[in-house]
Amino acid sequence: MPLPADCKSLDQVRAEIDRIDRAVVALLGERAGYVHAAARFKATEADIAAPLRQAAMLHARREWAQQEDLDPDFIEQLYRHLVAHFVERERTHWRTL
Repeated sequence: MPLPADCKSLDQVRAEIDRIDRAVVALLGERAGYVHAAARFKATEADIAAPLRQAAMLHARREWAQQEDLDPDFIEQLYRHLVAHFVERERTHWRTL
């Protein structure tokens, strides 16, 4: 796995991007498992959205973005979309419990 500056071709760069994206998708799958697990600990369907937790989580992700020299606004929007999706999945799963 070469560093970006050490890549010798566009194909090598693309292969590394694909490798990273595969890992990201696998981690999102792992995250989905924890979302389902969280549903077991929610007393009501209203507890699922957890707005205070979401606000704290988004704040932390913005800080992490800055540490990685990424645009915090982009990371926040990405996570807002991600969380909205997973909240709906958790609601669906919670209803089956």
